[in-house]
Amino acid sequence: MKSSRPLKSPAVRAAAFAAVLLPVLAGCGSQNSNEETLTFAAVPAESSSSLESDYSNITKLLEQETGAKVQFQNASDYSAVIEGQRAGQIDIASYGPFSYVIAKDSGVNVDAVAAPTNDKAKAPAYTSLAYVKQGSDIKDLSDLKGKKVCFVDAASTSGYLVPMKGLKDEGIDIKGDLEPVMAGGHDASLLSLDSGQCDAAFAHDAMLTTLESSGQVEKGSLRPVWESAPIPEDPIALNRDTIDQDMADKVTTALREKANKPALVEAGICTSEEDCVLPEEIEFGYLPVDNSNYDVIRDICRETDADACHSVN
Repeated sequence: MKSSRPLKSPAVRAAAFAAVLLPVLAGCGSQNSNEETLTFAAVPAESSSSLESDYSNITKLLEQETGAKVQFQNASDYSAVIEGQRAGQIDIASYGPFSYVIAKDSGVNVDAVAAPTNDKAKAPAYTSLAYVKQGSDIKDLSDLKGKKVCFVDAASTSGYLVPMKGLKDEGIDIKGDLEPVMAGGHDASLLSLDSGQCDAAFAHDAMLTTLESSGQVEKGSLRPVWESAPIPEDPIALNRDTIDQDMADKVTTALREKANKPALVEAGICTSEEDCVLPEEIEFGYLPVDNSNYDVIRDICRETDADACHSVN
């Protein structure tokens, strides 16, 4: 998670995925002869060891609503999830917006069906923020020239693509005007800043709260100097090459209508809304989205011409 990894070519990514992930998935997937099994993977926003527990209420709901066994798969990075769905080894995936666009527009047969929101009355959206340490003389993005800056991953929306757009708007070239460091995760980006390895760091809007709540970062030690415009939230996408229409309908209905705290309590999966854990501290749950919600990411790709955007062609 903490190594600096550029996006690899599709062939190399697929080979790496097959070597590392496929043995773990042996016997999984939707072709189990005794009981249908759905494999669910998520792009890691933080240490992947916490992902399975974060998604446990969602996987329980899907098992209850579909009658299938749901096998959660920890993935190492964005590429592993994309190539896992391309290879037909992952049925359901929680993406970042940009990694979803890379998958969809590079030919992976996936459909975005739901995304999280903290308020059922508000469309699923979040923001990217740039942080510095308290006492830093950096006041905004224009001060990042010549600085060492932590990003998440070249396929991260709020950890790379949207920051690239913000920097470009300030006349700053992400490669030529500063020293970029790929931390590998949103948590790693902010932890690297906190430990003095970077002068500034980008992450999604909930990450600092998570790190402060867990005691990994002292409250008040980091401060934001920039926030992006709203970004469409992380979609859960179904692999239409491995899930038939009947199962896709069941999963879609479950995610859009019952993957929220009130419904999870009613279903007996959570004992109370206060104690109902959802990924990345989601306060309400999931609402419907579709592929068109992510056209804004495609627009940013056209404006920035980011290297990772070329993966979609």
